[in-house]
Amino acid sequence: MNRALLGIVAATLIACAMRPAIGGCNSTPEPAVDWSNCDKTKVMLSNDDLRSANLTGADVSRADLAGSDLSGALLVEATFVRTRLKGARLVGADLTKAMFDRANLEAADLSNAVMVKTEMSRAKLDQANLSGANLEKAELGRASLGNANLSGANLTRAYLARANLRHAVLTDADLTETDLHLADLGGADLSQVRGLEQAQLAETCGDETTKLPAGIAPPASWPCTMAEEE
Repeated sequence: MNRALLGIVAATLIACAMRPAIGGCNSTPEPAVDWSNCDKTKVMLSNDDLRSANLTGADVSRADLAGSDLSGALLVEATFVRTRLKGARLVGADLTKAMFDRANLEAADLSNAVMVKTEMSRAKLDQANLSGANLEKAELGRASLGNANLSGANLTRAYLARANLRHAVLTDADLTETDLHLADLGGADLSQVRGLEQAQLAETCGDETTKLPAGIAPPASWPCTMAEEE
């Protein structure tokens, strides 16, 4: 084989190696499936077994994954805007820098999930299990976390402005520099949180059922009623 032909063969092999595997994005949903960087918008995958799946960089917006098992899955920088994940399992999943704006994660299990810098603006997380999750610098503005379990969660420098935390449990959660501007803390249990400073409560809304740590007093504005969203 002459050098020119060898060069063409080598170039072809390199080009093929750089391309996503043919049929990869059309693979059957199953544990450890590789859908990285795939377009999965509006797919219907409710109650599917996607444990340890790789959806890094994938677009799964407006899809239905209610009840599906994504435990241990890689969702790094994936997009789940307005996706339905009600009752889904994401135990130990990596959601770093993923987008879940307006997604429905009601009653989902996100225990021990990695959610560093995850964007969840206006997401529904009522009754979700976020115990032990790492939410450092996560964006949860206007998210609904009513009755959510945030025990042991790392909320360091997380953004929870205008979030609904009514009756949420935050036992041993780290609230160091967490932004709670206009957050609704009615009935929430913050009695055993770490890192909470008096100044963080200045513009929050709580009531007589809100439990605070020793040494932290309710602001003079409590009890109060949250104004309607702008």
